[in-house]
Amino acid sequence: MTNEKKYQSLMENVFIGGADQVKDAHTNEGLDVIIDLRAETDNVEDNLPRIHMPIVDDAAKQDESVKAAIEYVVQAQQEGKKVYFHCSGGRNRTGTVAMGTLLHLGKASTVEEAERLATSIRPAINVKPELKEVLQNMYEKN
Repeated sequence: MTNEKKYQSLMENVFIGGADQVKDAHTNEGLDVIIDLRAETDNVEDNLPRIHMPIVDDAAKQDESVKAAIEYVVQAQQEGKKVYFHCSGGRNRTGTVAMGTLLHLGKASTVEEAERLATSIRPAINVKPELKEVLQNMYEKN
């Protein structure tokens, strides 16, 4: 039996994964904040430090919710907080915020580069075209 973590470290103090890995990540990393990116929440009563910042799959005009989530992650990380963010499976919405965080912090200069870096860290990431477009609008303005 392996003890491999099913969530990943995007960068110092920032962890990404799916909803199923929240408790493990909190136990292992001592998280300060857990950001749930799902539109639907489980209303879990486990006293973990959760906040809900929904990004709705397939909804037009996700720019504001994506931007708010990225800015929250960046601010918390810069304050030295341990952050974990997730959607259901840690693929689309999680990937979007991971890529946006990398772009925001200058660790990638294009959406394509951010996607390569994010998927090298969490291979399950698979961001839908409409959310990539949101990131392109935010970070690749000419």
